[in-house]
Amino acid sequence: MVPLFLVFGDFGLLALRLAVGAILIGHGWPKIKNLRANAVGFEGMGFKPGFVWGTIVALLEFVGGIAIFAGFLVQPLAVLFAIQFVVILLTVKRGKPLIHGTDLDILILAAALALATVGGGAPSVDAFLGFVLWR
Repeated sequence: MVPLFLVFGDFGLLALRLAVGAILIGHGWPKIKNLRANAVGFEGMGFKPGFVWGTIVALLEFVGGIAIFAGFLVQPLAVLFAIQFVVILLTVKRGKPLIHGTDLDILILAAALALATVGGGAPSVDAFLGFVLWR
């Protein structure tokens, strides 16, 4: 690795956190807006009871996306998102093509795993509070 760029590592984590947080907020907002329709969708995918699982996922994506964006509780939330996207890939997206099928889900899973291992970086609420689980 080029030592010159090591000083910018936290800004790379910031960019990753902002992108992942924005995508998750965008995925969670329609679910939060219409929990009833979301519950029906989750029932149709085989997650029963749909209202319980749909509400958990809606809250995780929307509220968790805001927290990731801000850099709050990055590592534990990233672990939850990694679990969520493994489930998505093994159930909902199973057998779908890589391009226009599972590509975004794989990318979010990889980003969640990266954030789970290294945290949100220096420009985050976690760093300000001194909250890093592992490194």
